[in-house]
Amino acid sequence: MTRFLKGHGTENDFILLPDSAQLDPRAPVPELTAEQVRRLCDRHAGIGADGVLRVLPVGTATEAEALDTATARWFMDYRNADGSVSEMCGNGARLFARYLREAGLETADAFDLATRGGVRRISVSPAGEVSVDMGPATSGVTSAAELSGARFPGQQMSLPNPHLVCLTDVGVSALDLTRPPVVDNGLFPAGVNVEFVNLISADGDPPRVRMRVYERGVGETRSCGTGACAVAAHVLARLGRDTGSVLVEVPGGRVTVSVTPETTVLGGPAVFVATGDIDPAWWARIPY
Repeated sequence: MTRFLKGHGTENDFILLPDSAQLDPRAPVPELTAEQVRRLCDRHAGIGADGVLRVLPVGTATEAEALDTATARWFMDYRNADGSVSEMCGNGARLFARYLREAGLETADAFDLATRGGVRRISVSPAGEVSVDMGPATSGVTSAAELSGARFPGQQMSLPNPHLVCLTDVGVSALDLTRPPVVDNGLFPAGVNVEFVNLISADGDPPRVRMRVYERGVGETRSCGTGACAVAAHVLARLGRDTGSVLVEVPGGRVTVSVTPETTVLGGPAVFVATGDIDPAWWARIPY
């Protein structure tokens, strides 16, 4: 039987596969195929999720070989719902970290986690809230997204997965994100997460924004951790600041992003809702 957990961070939901964490680190880890991920994430014929988180000891993850993982024991193998891999997932990392703590695989209040985007520092508060040091939000060039015939100017950002932050006066709640925004494929050859953002309060402490996001490989999601970080860094820059916190409202709740010139830190809830076993007969029918 293949064990799974289901959870979310501000309703950005994931299937977590913990079995490989219990494997002998010297043993080969079975590959997780794109088709398996797609079937697992199917909301009608599978468990349903925005993505899959697989727990791997760093010694069994070939992707971790190029990372400086001297201080990290676990690698977060993250896949989008369409089966494609992603460099980083902030909401997923918080859920992943909570699993490590509750399973007794990490006991410290702060520890390192290896991801395709690099090694990230995890902090757990006494109240149980999980924060992730997401690394710096790097600003690129200006570009635009087209949606329902309207053009939305935006700013290229990297964390290190690609983002296009479109700060707009058009109310984001009314946008139709059932279809992907049209973007500059030459600028974003591997796809891009597009954030549409309203600045709700520039003078608040912290400033407050409302965000919706269309994620590459998934579609619209209820939240996006790296997207929230990209948005916070861009909004603060527009306000003439390189340091501060931003409250980001998403359809699934709220997250807080703290920004400095060196890094961004994402804080918010991480909630498990179910655990169970995948039917082996169903799993066996998924083509490799």
